[in-house]
This record gives sequence, C-alpha cells and structure tokens, in this order.
Amino acid sequence: MCDLPQDASSSCLVLGQTRRILGNTTSIDRGMHHPKQGVGLSRDPQGSMSMGLRMEEVIFNLADTHLFFNDLEECDQVHIDDVSSDDNGQDLSNYNFATDGFHAAANNANLCLATGVRGGVDWMRKLAFRYRRMKEIYNSYRSNVGGLLGSPKREQWMQLRHEIETLTDSWLTLALKSLQIISSRSNCVNVLVTTTQLVPALAKVLLYGLGGVFNIENIYSATKIGKESCFERIVSRFGRKCTYVVVGDGRDEESASKQMNWPFWRISNHSDLAALHHALDLGYL
Repeated sequence: MCDLPQDASSSCLVLGQTRRILGNTTSIDRGMHHPKQGVGLSRDPQGSMSMGLRMEEVIFNLADTHLFFNDLEECDQVHIDDVSSDDNGQDLSNYNFATDGFHAAANNANLCLATGVRGGVDWMRKLAFRYRRMKEIYNSYRSNVGGLLGSPKREQWMQLRHEIETLTDSWLTLALKSLQIISSRSNCVNVLVTTTQLVPALAKVLLYGLGGVFNIENIYSATKIGKESCFERIVSRFGRKCTYVVVGDGRDEESASKQMNWPFWRISNHSDLAALHHALDLGYL
C-alpha cells in the first residue's frame, strides 16, 4: 500500500492494497466482514450491506460525473500517464468533452475492448485529454473532495464516512496515521497498487481523504496486468537500490512480493495495523 525511499542510494518503499487502506471498502461494499477482524462489520451485517450500497453510489457517481468513467470504463489504464504521449498539449479550458465524439467512436469501433488496442490518432488524443483532465481534477481536489462534491453531497458523504468509521472501529483513521508518517518523510513515498480499475480507485482515494498521502503518479491499477507486473513497473521507475516493503492482506500481493523478493507486512486486523504504526512511529520501518 505504501512506498518509501530512504536515501539516495538505498530507498525504502512500502506498497499497499486498497482493501486494507480504504476503510475495508471491499468488505463493506459486499456487506461482509473479514473473518479475522471481529469488529464493526460482523456486528451489523445488514447495516454494512446498506452502507456498502450507499458508498458504491457515491464512488461511482463521482467517477462518472467528474472522472469520465462512463467514457473510460472499457478504456482503463494501469497508470494515469500511460497515454500521455498521445496528448498534444492542447488548452482544455474551453474544451467540450461531452460533444467531442469520443464515446460514440469508442462504442462503434470497439476501440477499448482489449489491452493494447489503440484507435486512430484523433481518438487517442481525446483519450489522453480525459486522463490529463482527470489528473488536473485529482490534484486540484486531493485535499478538498468536498469542494468537488458540492452541497448537499458533501454533507451526505461526511455523514457516511462517520458511519463507516463507527462501523469499522476507526480503521481508516488508524491507517491514515501510518500513511501520514511515511508521507512526512522527505525520502519516503506512498505507492498504492489496487485491483480496482484506476478511475474508481482514484474516486475512492479522494473520497476517503487520502489524496494528501498518495500522489496520483503513485497509484497503479493491477486490474489488467496483475500485481507482479505493477511491482515490476514500480522497480523500473524507482530503481533497484530502493528497499521495497509490501503491506496488504491478500494472497496475490503476498505471492507477488515473494516473486520480487520483497518483505511482506500482513494486515489482517486492528492489531496488525497498530503494530505497523508503532514500527513507523519509532523509526523501525
């Protein structure tokens, strides 16, 4: 879930997984609880189901309304800059995304159906424009998602977040403390690798107030290529002199970390999360 470099020659990166960072959203979304957790979700399965549906609505509403998910659901990328080479730098101040013909062209030509399938120059440029605009929106509202939501959605989401924190015994607050420690270190960085598609993952990060600890360039979607391939991309970006630590709860990230020969810190419950915070706070990690 996070990523940390420590000095010019030997950095330490901690990488993580959205299920354990974003307030147990995977579990809540499905109205389930983690068998090892024994908190909130297991006490009120009906409440967690209802809350999950409300969360899903807010997440996808934000993704559709502000992050072009209606256009990009079948054109998902691993990384926000993956199509930037097709961007000609055109001023988008007065650009009308609704009438540029991108969505109709994509539907008619099935341009987005497979990884690596590329349309013509004009269509690829319009795709790149959407990812550039998404990046601008993320960076503008990363610390103020309420400004993006507006009233009354802002107040409704804040109430829902409060209910989530109550249901999960403040899981998100505890996770955020660890992320903030890493983010505050000049030689460290948080990197998020998720099995969620990139656009809704960005919506989740914004909605859970994590934009301040995750630069958009440090968020990767493993939906198409898998976590090990994402890890390899991260190594090619940050280099082999870094020390990488993977934080998560799934077998896929644990297996991928073993393939990369990286240490894995398992997070299964509040005690594990508290231990991670303690290790970071005392400088052991």
